[in-house]
Amino acid sequence: MCCTASRSRFAGGLFLLVLLALVVPRPATAAEPDKSKLAGIRERMQQFVDDKIIAGAVTLVGTHDQIISLESVGSQVLESNTPMRPDTLFRIASMTKPITAIGIMILVDEGKLSVDDPVEKLLPEFRGQMLVANRSKDAVTLKKPSRVITVRDLLTHTSGLPGPPSGLANLYGKRNHTLAEAVMAFSQRPLDFEPGSKWSYCNTGIDTLGRIIEVLSGQSYESFLKQRIFDSLGMSDTTFYPSTEQLQRTAMTYERSKEGQLKPVANSIIGPPVGAKYPIPAGGLYSTAGDLARLYQMMLRRGTAGDKQILSEASVKTMTQDQTGQLKSGFTDGMGWGLGWGVVRKPAGVTEMLSAGTYGHGGAFGTQAWIDPHKDLFVVLLIQRAGLPNSDASEMRQELQRIAFSAVRD
Repeated sequence: MCCTASRSRFAGGLFLLVLLALVVPRPATAAEPDKSKLAGIRERMQQFVDDKIIAGAVTLVGTHDQIISLESVGSQVLESNTPMRPDTLFRIASMTKPITAIGIMILVDEGKLSVDDPVEKLLPEFRGQMLVANRSKDAVTLKKPSRVITVRDLLTHTSGLPGPPSGLANLYGKRNHTLAEAVMAFSQRPLDFEPGSKWSYCNTGIDTLGRIIEVLSGQSYESFLKQRIFDSLGMSDTTFYPSTEQLQRTAMTYERSKEGQLKPVANSIIGPPVGAKYPIPAGGLYSTAGDLARLYQMMLRRGTAGDKQILSEASVKTMTQDQTGQLKSGFTDGMGWGLGWGVVRKPAGVTEMLSAGTYGHGGAFGTQAWIDPHKDLFVVLLIQRAGLPNSDASEMRQELQRIAFSAVRD
């Protein structure tokens, strides 16, 4: 047990040194976090492991140019006693959504679309889409919506698009349709509500954005993101279809039994990647803490990574501002929604230690990442735990943020 912990700490230290060697000099005007206060992260995450809340975790705390804490605790796979590693891969699930949105904004920067474009302009199969006017036990009455849905509606979860039709109910589990086939099916369903009138979390809307990327770029959705984002940022472990070696480094997903024991999830909401046709733009990515740090540092640098401009500064600003106004948005109090990102309107509860304007996203298996541009700090929590009542409000997220943001001198 002692040796395993030592190996894990050594691997973590080596991985941290590699990451630190790749960052750019820190501006003299930025406040330096008190790194001594970050020591409590490992101890607190280990307690969640000991209490059988999670099997293991990788946590990372960083600024626009530094990784100031990287910890791995617990097990990647309990049954084989495989220790968690800093480079363990995780299913990041809905943390894929803002990455899909970044892909859209790259095309916006290139002048290939506007976020206010009607979706039917880009995908003609959406022409003539109707709205549910009344739904009873015996019949559904349809009418024409007051306006068509736009790309902005898809990005902000305000489109009114319903879930997949019954014939594709297990689309994410079976993954046996192409993106073009699935989005064609989405387009033929009537809207649940008037576009822009309500916030309703919508996987089909984000998947539709993935299809827009394909049509406008002339590439598959997956290859576009790989070329324009992952390769550009050196995110070599971020993929929809992990290799055999990467799958061997992937954390097992667990759920908690009635007896309080962790057991592997029998039927995951996301099917295996081997042989899959469907990438799932709303939630299909695997990634690591180090790779995600590169992405979030790019966002904190207002779209730049070294000498590369991934996104324009204007796009970063637009994406990370609240776009949903007075609509009740998000999964915790005080939240709004930007273009692909959740945005903190008013810090409260799990976000009380964050600044207004902090943005981020969570995933179905408890993964979380939140970026506070006012304090130049971001946190990444990677766990694989199904069945949490609300992963955005998890105690693991709250404790990581509490300790990390205590290191920032106001």
